[in-house]
Amino acid sequence: MKRIALFVLTNLAIMAVLVLFLTVLSSVFGINFNLGGQTLNIGSLAIFSLVVGFTGAFISLLLSKTMAKRSTGAQVIGQPSNAMESWLVDTVRRHAEKAGIGMPEVAIFEGDPNAFATGAFKNSALVAVSTGLLQSMSKEEVEAVLGHEISHISNGDMVTMTLLQGVLNTFVVFLSRVIGYVVDRMILRNESAGPGMGYYLTTIVLDIALGFLAAIVVAWFSRRREFRADAGAAALMGSNRPMINALARLGGQEPGQLPQQVQTFGITGRPSGLLALFSSHPPIEMRIAALQSVR
Repeated sequence: MKRIALFVLTNLAIMAVLVLFLTVLSSVFGINFNLGGQTLNIGSLAIFSLVVGFTGAFISLLLSKTMAKRSTGAQVIGQPSNAMESWLVDTVRRHAEKAGIGMPEVAIFEGDPNAFATGAFKNSALVAVSTGLLQSMSKEEVEAVLGHEISHISNGDMVTMTLLQGVLNTFVVFLSRVIGYVVDRMILRNESAGPGMGYYLTTIVLDIALGFLAAIVVAWFSRRREFRADAGAAALMGSNRPMINALARLGGQEPGQLPQQVQTFGITGRPSGLLALFSSHPPIEMRIAALQSVR
């Protein structure tokens, strides 16, 4: 919680400095924003950007478990009906206790090898594994994968990713409109009461372009987070070997496709070429090399 609070305060401070800077420019050059017939000052635009930027991200986080279950068809294990389900629940419970978090829901979904964790809160999250993963891995390897997902939860990755996405969304909305106004008023010399076509076109183009840049930043952070979760699994297992073996096995298989809303928290992906910039997961080889350096 302390880490999340510092993260939020730091980014709010950055936004405050940016707003102050633009407010000074506004007072010096007489700049005001007229959007859709309503005049907005820099402060109002900042508040608008924060609301737009964070609302979608937080709604997505709060609905993450429900959406994950529906989109993957994951069936939560309420009362284990066989030895495998009992083992899964017991293993997740053991990892959760060691990681110091509440017991997550445990679910199984049909599909090729993959697993994911999701949920808005550490103490009421969801861990799900595919039938393909259970069938293709040894119990020790499955246990390591479960440790990886538990580490995502204990590290607060779901919340941190949401905050990062919200902050970047905020800056995209804010900066695209500031730059759109400058282009419309100072470059295209629009002197009418309302915003001109230059404002709208610039804003749309920058929403897309800055959105792509934001996606690259989010993906970069997500890849760093995968290394931490791998190391967390090694710590929970007391050895890096099970996680290395699990990753090596995943590297030799085609990973199961996950819905977009949980793809970031899957156990693996297949980045390549320029698309690697937008990948939420680093290459398996890099993850294994990072684990081999852990003692």
